[in-house]
Amino acid sequence: MIVVRVVQTGDVDALVALAQETGPGLTTFKPDREALAARIERTRRTLAGEASQGEAGYFFVMEDTATGDVAGVCGIETAVGLQQPFYNYRVSTVVHASQDLGIWTRMRALNISHDLTGYAEVCSLFLSPRYRTGGMGGLLSRSRFMFIAQFRERFPERICAELRGHFDAEGTSPFWRAVGSHFYQIDFNAADYLSSHGRKAFLAELMPRFPVYVELLPEDAQACVGLTHADTVPARRMLEAEGLRYENHVDIFDAGPVLECHTSDLRTARESVVVPVRIGTQEAQEGVRSLVSNTSLTDFRVGFAPGVVHDGVFTLSAQEAAALNVAEGEPVRVLSAAHKPRQG
Repeated sequence: MIVVRVVQTGDVDALVALAQETGPGLTTFKPDREALAARIERTRRTLAGEASQGEAGYFFVMEDTATGDVAGVCGIETAVGLQQPFYNYRVSTVVHASQDLGIWTRMRALNISHDLTGYAEVCSLFLSPRYRTGGMGGLLSRSRFMFIAQFRERFPERICAELRGHFDAEGTSPFWRAVGSHFYQIDFNAADYLSSHGRKAFLAELMPRFPVYVELLPEDAQACVGLTHADTVPARRMLEAEGLRYENHVDIFDAGPVLECHTSDLRTARESVVVPVRIGTQEAQEGVRSLVSNTSLTDFRVGFAPGVVHDGVFTLSAQEAAALNVAEGEPVRVLSAAHKPRQG
């Protein structure tokens, strides 16, 4: 069974190997052993109640329980911007008009913003190409919302997600080339690395002090504002299905969109239910399966299982129950019912 679970100390080697498969722009998951070990420890401290609000965060791995292979990762930051600034550009509209000449112009302007400070953030989503089939991306993405739904008291009123922006065929961000490179005087990957390691003082010191007029940028850079990286489009669709929306905030490096919503509006928070588990044989329903998690904080596990809630219980096979670490009669959270995608 494929499950998403809380990260463990012994996962660090597998995480370093998995991070080697990522490309540019995934700021929060780099192949850095020290940083990954620190993130695992931070997750442990958060679960133990030892982390401050600004430090708290969770990290999860997708594991094939049959082989032990780590196939993907995802994370949640509890409250961004409390320890390190959380910068974005806010995209606003500026209108210039002359009544005498009968002329008016409307332009987009990018303004440095701290609007999202204190939001929870879903982040670090990466799935190995080896597992990009059978709805595994949906499982990985939605696992975070199952965790939030189960432990709602641990999260603030609003939540966001920064998505990777557009890169050209040469692996370069046209927006970075037109804007960031002139102010920071280092390449994208160097700036990305410093930011991902918490060294963000250079952003405040070097970032533009005044609005950036989008229409004054080269056309390829203009087109990047709010544009999602091709590899990240499926993740965006899943987040939008969950209830997050683009509200005119973009990343300061690559201008990728930031999606946001009220935490209580998340589909999983609204529609999932907690019911007892029965271990046995689920009545077959062609193409129907549900997202099922246990309710343990420190050993949270979630995966797909066939069927739906019936007569107030959900039925798992013995193998599925073992993979989710639940016993007969124990509670499980269920989001019914996801239709299994066709293969191809």
